[in-house]
Amino acid sequence: MQIEKTAELNLLWGSLILEELARLGVQHVCMAPGSRSTPLTLAAAKQTKLKQHLHFDERGLGFLALGLAKASLAPVAIITTSGTAVANLYPAIVEAWLTHVPLIVLSGDRPPELLDCGANQAIVQPAIFGNYAQQVNLPTPDQSIRPEALLTTLDNAIANQSQPVHINCMYREPLYPQTMSADFSDYLSTLGNWQHVSQPYTQYGKPKLESAPTADALARFVHGKGVIVAGTLAAHEKPELIVELAQKLGWPILTDAQSQLRQHGATIGNIDQLLLQPKAIALLDQADKVLVFGGRLLSKRLMAFLSEHKWKSYWQVLPRQQRLDPSHTTKQVWLSSISAFSNLPWPRSSQANWSVSLTTLNERLATLFEQQIDNGEFGEAQVIRSIATQTDQKLFIGNSLPIRLYDMYAPISSTSAQVYTNRGASGIDGLLATACGIAAHNKQATTLIIGDISQLHDLNSLAIAAQLTSPLVIVVLNNDGGNIFNLLPVPDEKLRNDYYRLAHGFEFGYAAAMFGLAYNQVDDIVSFNEVYRDAIAHPGASVIEVTVAQDQASTQIARLASWIKQS
Repeated sequence: MQIEKTAELNLLWGSLILEELARLGVQHVCMAPGSRSTPLTLAAAKQTKLKQHLHFDERGLGFLALGLAKASLAPVAIITTSGTAVANLYPAIVEAWLTHVPLIVLSGDRPPELLDCGANQAIVQPAIFGNYAQQVNLPTPDQSIRPEALLTTLDNAIANQSQPVHINCMYREPLYPQTMSADFSDYLSTLGNWQHVSQPYTQYGKPKLESAPTADALARFVHGKGVIVAGTLAAHEKPELIVELAQKLGWPILTDAQSQLRQHGATIGNIDQLLLQPKAIALLDQADKVLVFGGRLLSKRLMAFLSEHKWKSYWQVLPRQQRLDPSHTTKQVWLSSISAFSNLPWPRSSQANWSVSLTTLNERLATLFEQQIDNGEFGEAQVIRSIATQTDQKLFIGNSLPIRLYDMYAPISSTSAQVYTNRGASGIDGLLATACGIAAHNKQATTLIIGDISQLHDLNSLAIAAQLTSPLVIVVLNNDGGNIFNLLPVPDEKLRNDYYRLAHGFEFGYAAAMFGLAYNQVDDIVSFNEVYRDAIAHPGASVIEVTVAQDQASTQIARLASWIKQS
């Protein structure tokens, strides 16, 4: 093939890739500028089936894609150039792999003859993500490789995808076609009807892998005092069906912050704090059966209860086969949807309503939190509880202290927001970018609760927030450092201050101004509620900085824990 047609064949391959991804369900493509990825960028630019998102920082771009994929429940494509641009996606890819979010990395790369020879911006990109992404390493575009081979390679990698795929695309120069004069009709002729339909070249059926206990097994399992644990669950998994099952059995539901049921009035939402209370512990010690939906629990007390208790039967229900139990407890794992499992012919438990007093204890804690948090000193828990009373929005809760405060103290509510987190690797990077992706796809009011250190990690993503047209309220809890370490057994205060807290003295007003975002700083709950109401109605992103003392949250947590232990 003549050298001047290289750029046109590169673009043709890029166009085939982007078209097939759109047919495979991709709705969004996230791009960062770069020269070596030009065939992919030009193909994406003319692809009308994909919503395009651009950002200058690949790390934020990866997390933006993560949020878009979580919200759309569909794969999201990411286009980067060669070199460290690809490496900057690593944190988002790790999080996506651990939480089964389908991301597709399309990385531009040098051809083989330019690797390991001192060529500019050339690194070894195949397998760069290790075990955290499926590899597809494409050769340089060549007319001797049939287009149907390219399409079937993509179909096999992407169909039924539930975790990241890395498609490395090697391109020889020239990369920028001056014309599109090359005639590729013969080359494309073997594709047959594909050019005139909207389906992928190869259409794979959906795999169904479900297991279920027999009616006899159900009858044996419900004979006794049992508890149901709702772990990390997405809204589309219909966790509300667990409530119906619990009412049928007569067993209590212990809820995780990420279960979508944490604030539900028919559940035991305050389980983390109840496990401090002697009466609650004594009652729960009577349980001999446990049914766990999902995994990745947040509360260490709940995890310890599950691992240390002597269960006669331990069942866990997961949507796919994976290990989600750090304690390695012996158990029966059922692979099933919540819908299918809750619709089994469950009999009522022989010990229905055995734990009614647990509900009373849970309600007493709710009253205590109203008195001591809502009507107490201004602080992080008070702000989180205030936000959690809002409905009809998406709520993204940052790692470290915010998600723990929500888990410990979220209020009971008749309706609550859909909750998102990044709790696969539980990093504090990319939280704002992920929330931006959720807000960009849903186009609904979204609130991000984020700590100051986490926000400093992701300042560049304020540029993504500035492009939003739907409400995104960025609530920064600024306690001047990583004050979750106040809760951890660091040997002494000097070590804590010098090496863990990382006090910085920064405020976020100038950062908001730099990116053209509305900004308010508050230090009392009345002011917070006032500016929050305005922000949630604002058509775009805005920042509310909540200024609190370094030890406010940790002191309040310790004080509440002391009261609960003595009650």
